[in-house]
Amino acid sequence: MGSPSLALAVYTRGMRMTRLIALALILSGCSLSIDLTPRIQPLREQTVEGTGADKVLLLDLSGVISEAPLFTLGPQAPQVSMLARVREELKKAEDDDRVRALVVRINSPGGTATASDILYREISAFKERKKVPVVAAIMDVGASGGYYVALAADTIVAHPTTVTGSIGVVMLTLNAEGLLQKAGVSPITIKSGAKKDMGSPFRGLTEEERQIFQGVIDDLYGRFVSLIVKDRHIPEARVRAFADGRIYTAQQAKELGLVDRVGYLEDAIEAAKQAAKVSEARVIMYHRPRDYRSNIYSGTPAPERLETSLVQLSSLLIGPGPRFLYLWWP
Repeated sequence: MGSPSLALAVYTRGMRMTRLIALALILSGCSLSIDLTPRIQPLREQTVEGTGADKVLLLDLSGVISEAPLFTLGPQAPQVSMLARVREELKKAEDDDRVRALVVRINSPGGTATASDILYREISAFKERKKVPVVAAIMDVGASGGYYVALAADTIVAHPTTVTGSIGVVMLTLNAEGLLQKAGVSPITIKSGAKKDMGSPFRGLTEEERQIFQGVIDDLYGRFVSLIVKDRHIPEARVRAFADGRIYTAQQAKELGLVDRVGYLEDAIEAAKQAAKVSEARVIMYHRPRDYRSNIYSGTPAPERLETSLVQLSSLLIGPGPRFLYLWWP
């Protein structure tokens, strides 16, 4: 083994060589680019409750459902979109033979139609491949797209103060034509067909265009209704009678057949263990390094400030063209 003084001399010589190489590159006109952006680390498992060899995965779905990464104000580390995170968590759970059940904790007013449908499909496919029971636990809000995702579960438990329902589709766009006229601005659109720019914020909708959009919305609404009919075993006529966009309390939703039980998150976890036929199991969550996880109410990082939440929601509503949303939008 070399002496400490020898090791120090080698280290010092290496540092000098590094500085000389960097200086030579700079003098020769080459630029150095050092990426100091924090890297997204792989998911880690943490037990938040219980003991035993078997596991129940608690998956958190909080906030607006979107395929875009979470947007926050100010400096931020790289973000993973909700869709990417859910798929990553489900894949990790699928590869773990000790995961015996899944509890999906939902606190969401919904989001885009496509993102809601993707999450529904991801959970349904996981359930089919893994052959484990899935329980949805709706917290404050599980409305529109939030409820759409819950339909993938075998059992839906709603918190006593849950607001759910809002079954339907909404399309939001802007009409800034009057504002532009006041500003003396006249947009020029060159298009291949009369309907190519329908929904543009620079002009109003014609009646024919309104009917076209209504047809799209009706089809998306029909898909939502068909999933309720299939997964909740409620006749279509009855679903269409109460699925007019209104919200329901947990007890009202239970009476309609939209949820199975009214209870707490602990009840949902217990229902998952019973369905998996395990008497003892650890409740686990997946998280990135430095994310807080200590009990079953620990959640994914979400914007806590009102202005951040509004920016996140506004990003869905203001964009290139109309958006079709499974969203509770009071």
